[in-house]
Amino acid sequence: MNFLEERIKKDGIVKEGNVLKVDSFLNHQMDIELFDQMGAEYKKRFADKPINKILTIEASGIGIACIAAQHFHVPVVFAKKSQSINLDGEMYVAEVESFTHKCKNHVIVSQKFLGPEDHVLIIDDFLANGCALQGLIQIVQSAGATVEGIGIAVEKGFQSGGRIIRNLGFQLESLAIVESMDASTGEVVFREQ
Repeated sequence: MNFLEERIKKDGIVKEGNVLKVDSFLNHQMDIELFDQMGAEYKKRFADKPINKILTIEASGIGIACIAAQHFHVPVVFAKKSQSINLDGEMYVAEVESFTHKCKNHVIVSQKFLGPEDHVLIIDDFLANGCALQGLIQIVQSAGATVEGIGIAVEKGFQSGGRIIRNLGFQLESLAIVESMDASTGEVVFREQ
């Protein structure tokens, strides 16, 4: 069992509806030392890739992406979920559906921060159905950039997202793949990697 799986076993909470709460260390309160371990692991898994930019989506992926970026010595761009007055110029836009929030959003990245010269590592906290990742992949491809890989903290292996993304030919590295969860017992079973 790896460091992230151990932390999920210790502090994660399983709720009805296939919800895994990891808000005490991953996506509300953030354990920066854990994020540093995650960043080091992503660097190891993508060591042979010419990554010059990390892309994530607002909001829970930002912390993980920023700490991981220190290991790659590259900037982070995050796709915004809403238009604001400080966004100017041409934008890449993709529609994504959130499993957690049960809603659709248009995510936006300014064209000045992503172009054909970029070799992108996409990072996010969770992978369920893969909709957010497909939107980020679409944005990278619209920019003429290259998706070099995808790093996920927690993949719900019993949902279709991981299979869909891998079938598209991308190197997808999830630090913990949940095979099953039981809200009545709180048990989480991980896939062997």
